[in-house]
Amino acid sequence: MVFPVRLAALLGAEVLIMTNAAGGLDPQCHPGQLTVVRDHINLSGRNPLRGEPPAGWGPRFPDMTNAYDPGLRGQLLDTIELGEGVYAGLAGPSYETPAEIRMLRTIGADLVGMSTVLEVIAARHMGMRCAVLSLITNLAAGVSDEPLDHEEVLEFGRAAANDVQRLLKRVLAAD
Repeated sequence: MVFPVRLAALLGAEVLIMTNAAGGLDPQCHPGQLTVVRDHINLSGRNPLRGEPPAGWGPRFPDMTNAYDPGLRGQLLDTIELGEGVYAGLAGPSYETPAEIRMLRTIGADLVGMSTVLEVIAARHMGMRCAVLSLITNLAAGVSDEPLDHEEVLEFGRAAANDVQRLLKRVLAAD
């Protein structure tokens, strides 16, 4: 999944703005809510920097302190009122169990999904500034009494597509 990110960086891209679908861990959040990612927890068991990436791509051990660029986050947060949270990236492809969600909340996660983290690591390794906008498409397992339904997740994504597109156009036009 990091090939397109690395290719974009090699072609001269300096900024990566991504979107994702995520489960919300806070009972106060709701499907359809947009949230800016401020940090992540990589629980995927993978890292795109394993092995020997070419030295010209970036430092062997890149600093991830500001993996999610504060300036880009600020632009998103200034454009419309958005939530902000920590994204936990898991390998998937199954949804999490209620016990896993309780553990994620305990370690500081606000959102959970199966994407994003590896792409951001690769982008930061190559010197790109990153911002990620998460669409909460469901409350995570055990947060509500409702069973998880992948079709509902997809429907929330489709329903929010135009709003996300308008937001990103406003952010990109402001730069």
